[in-house]
Amino acid sequence: MITADFAILPVGNDTTECKDFVAAAVQAIKDSGLSYQLTGMGTQIEAETLEELYSAIAKAQEAVFKAGIGRVYTVIKVDDRRDLDDRGLDVKIETVENMLD
Repeated sequence: MITADFAILPVGNDTTECKDFVAAAVQAIKDSGLSYQLTGMGTQIEAETLEELYSAIAKAQEAVFKAGIGRVYTVIKVDDRRDLDDRGLDVKIETVENMLD
């Protein structure tokens, strides 16, 4: 399982509001069929292959362009772990939460 955290930042917007661009990007991820979690600072997704992952992010980035922005800055963090099976986002969170008092 490959997990990633990414944020697509519109550059050159006339206002500080980004919600329309965020919604466009998240809709593209939702349409990809990949499991995802929207957070207050980005979006986390799970994929079986790097091709799936990068394709979904590319479609999200393209959706932001189609929403009317002329430039985007995308930050991607990828965890491609192959030594254990089924290490999705929920399992990673549960592992740490189980360690807390």
